Amino acid sequence: MSIIKNNQAAKTTITRDMSDLDREVGNVYETVVVLGKRADQISTQIKEELGSKLEEFATSTENLEEIYENREQIEISKYYERLPKPSALAIQELLEGKVHIRRPEEGDATAAQEGPAA
Repeated sequence: MSIIKNNQAAKTTITRDMSDLDREVGNVYETVVVLGKRADQISTQIKEELGSKLEEFATSTENLEEIYENREQIEISKYYERLPKPSALAIQELLEGKVHIRRPEEGDATAAQEGPAA
């Protein structure tokens, strides 16, 4: 499933109301961390998707004429360049309630830091 299909994310920079963004998380700083991690995931997914589409065009011997004549490859690249930034996609997902946040429980985090019991 492509992350970029049917998205309503802004393609340009817009001003956001922080109270809308931190409503689900409850903390502005934690919201920024969550959005950053989700943007990294989206960026990785887009890079993998683009790489798999461009693999079709990979040849062992490319000459200069083949590079300039491959219109389909150029159109694919232009499409991905025009997409909203991963951070805008992450913000849109958060606003739509599509981001799921997992928090380790306090007891589990303490036990993991202390190590196994002797």
